[in-house]
This record gives sequence, structure tokens and C-alpha cells, in this order.
Amino acid sequence: MLNVGLTGGIASGKSQVAARLGILGAIVIDADLLAREVVEPGSDGLAAIVRVFGDGVLDPGGALNRPALGALIFADAGLRGELNAIIHPLVRRRSAQLRAAAPAGAIVVQDIPLLVETGQGPAFSLVVVVDAPEDLRIRRMMDHRGMARVDAESRIAAQASVAERSAAADVMLGNTGTVEQLMSEVDRLWHGRLVPFAENLQNGRCAVQPTIVTPADSGWASQGKRLGQRVARSLPAALAVDHIGATAVPGLPAEDVIDLQVTLRNTADAATYAPLLATAGFLHHRAPADRVGAEAFAVHGAGPSYRSADPGRPATLQLCIAGSDQWRWALAFRDWLRTDEVARQHYHASLKPRGDEESGVPAGRVERFDPRSAGVINRLESWIEASGWVPPSYGS
Repeated sequence: MLNVGLTGGIASGKSQVAARLGILGAIVIDADLLAREVVEPGSDGLAAIVRVFGDGVLDPGGALNRPALGALIFADAGLRGELNAIIHPLVRRRSAQLRAAAPAGAIVVQDIPLLVETGQGPAFSLVVVVDAPEDLRIRRMMDHRGMARVDAESRIAAQASVAERSAAADVMLGNTGTVEQLMSEVDRLWHGRLVPFAENLQNGRCAVQPTIVTPADSGWASQGKRLGQRVARSLPAALAVDHIGATAVPGLPAEDVIDLQVTLRNTADAATYAPLLATAGFLHHRAPADRVGAEAFAVHGAGPSYRSADPGRPATLQLCIAGSDQWRWALAFRDWLRTDEVARQHYHASLKPRGDEESGVPAGRVERFDPRSAGVINRLESWIEASGWVPPSYGS
């Protein structure tokens, strides 16, 4: 099952996207509908709201008076927090029940308006954010919902910022054009990424890894952080999840693959991790037999390796024991390239033909900069000693 989180600010067009995904075949779980369900008359949720906010939030028939409640919470962040503390656990419990009932191989889309505000992003294999400029959203609320500008602005101010949603998003769908244009974007997402992702998970198939070096991407850091949070949530045994390798070095060209290292106290239970990591979109991967013996970098302390099943975000994941050589070298190699310009130049040069003028290293003096080679490891050890670099400590 592929578990997708869908969110977006008020009047962004999120509901239209959710409806289209449902037509295409997704199982859509609407948090707003569930939020209504869990506070129906006679429910524990409604009783809890009345205890906190008083009888003034009930209509004459005993049902929740939403405009009255909305007028209170959108003007007071503290009251919003109290309401969320009542509603969100109930909605999550009901969502989990519906998700558990989904068939194997399904694409489950959870439509959650406050996904970012409630920190739920890492719980999903993929997060889709629908966005539109603030002025356009205000105009939509005024034209289609009859809201006053001040009320529309208040609703927007009460939600996450564009920057916060962008940081949580694996996919951003911009909704500034026609409905048809937005639906076309949704269709491309469905057929080009969601369906292949779900099929890969269902069939135990890792996504294809690119082998072509590309210019540095400023988005690699945030992507690594987002994937790391997802993996950490899925694997409670992890002491840390670090973004390593060339994509973790700002400004460095690299293959477009996010490399992650998971630090463990030991790998004794590694065989039980596969289903947990699958919830984060990672599948167990075995290197070809003819390469295993040649991987000098993969010394004692390296556990099983995984790769992403997401065709839209290639990534690798290596399990390592804290304190082992591979664990130490991977972290040090990243920090070496981050801080040593000469090392970066040599690494960059190894990605190009010898004597390439752009590399900054003279022809005939460039040795293949392979982090697994003994020569590079020796240079790395020299840098560690000279710089005083020490690996992180996780206590006893």
C-alpha cells in the first residue's frame, strides 16, 4: 500500500485534487469529513468540545455550531490548540481504521488540511501539497464563500506558511491556472509517479537509480532531511539518520541520488526492519554478487542496504553500527568535502575527463576519487587527524 498525504492552504484547490485522485482510483480519506463524523451529536468528541468551550458552540438542535466555534478558534491560537487536541487523535484513530481496511497495493490518499501544522508529514511515503498565491486564495474565498477580506486573511494567517508547506512537500502542485490545467497535473502525477511507486512497493522492486552526474541541486538538502525524518519515524531503533555522500555537500555535482545512513546500536534485528522501512518507501536491496567483494568501503559494521521505490526521488539507505569503520568514514567523508576545497576539487575532477579545464586540477594529476579506495581513505584519515574531527556520540 502506498500512503500519500495531501494538504494545502484554504482555497488552494486541494479538494479538487483529492476528488480527481479518487476518480483515478485512489482511496481518499478526507480528514475534514472525519472531523465532522467524530463530533456528531452524542459522540465523545462533541462532549469534549462542550466541556472546553461551553454550550455556546451548540446550535438549538444540539449539534455543533461550526461558525460559532470558528469565530473563537481563528482569533485565538491557544483555543485552536485545545480544539486540535480533542479532534486530531479521534480523526487519526478513524483514519487508521480506514487505512487498515484498504486492499494490498492500494494508493491511499489522506486529505489533511493541517498536515504540516500537526507535524504529520513523516508519517507518509509521499506528501503532495497544493498551492496558490495568497491574493488568489483570498479572492476565491471572497467570491465563492462570501467571506470578508479580513476573515479570509485571518484564516490564511492561522495556517502554515508557504515555506513550511514547501519544506514538507515531495510534490508541489501549483494551482494558478484553470481547473483543467490542475487536473492535467494530477493525472501526470498519478500515472508518472504514484502508480509506479505503488507497483514497486507491491512487487518488491526498487526504483531505477540514475548514473549520470548532474549539476548541484539546492533542493538536495531539504529532500535528504525530509527522507531522513520519514525513515527515523518508521524505524524507532535508529539512533540517527544522516544525509551522506555527494548530494549532502552544497554546490557539489553528483548523481541525483539521496544517500542516507541509519545509525543503529547493532544490526541483530535487521531482518525485522524491512516492513517498517517499506512504510517509508524503502525496499531491501542486494548488490550484485560480483561487486560485494570489491566494496572495500563496506567493512565490518555495515548492515543491509535499501533503495527507494519512489521513481520520482531515487535514494539509498545503509544500516550501520555506531562506531564502526563504515559509519565513521561515511560521516567524515561528507564533512571533509564540506570543509576542504581541495578535496572538493579532486572529487569534482574525478567526475570529468582528466585535464578538464573546469575541474581546476591539472591534467595527469587526477586520481579516481573513489571513497572506497585505500588511497582516498588514507587521505581522509589524514584530514581527520589534522582537523580534529570527531564522530557524534549517542551515549551509553
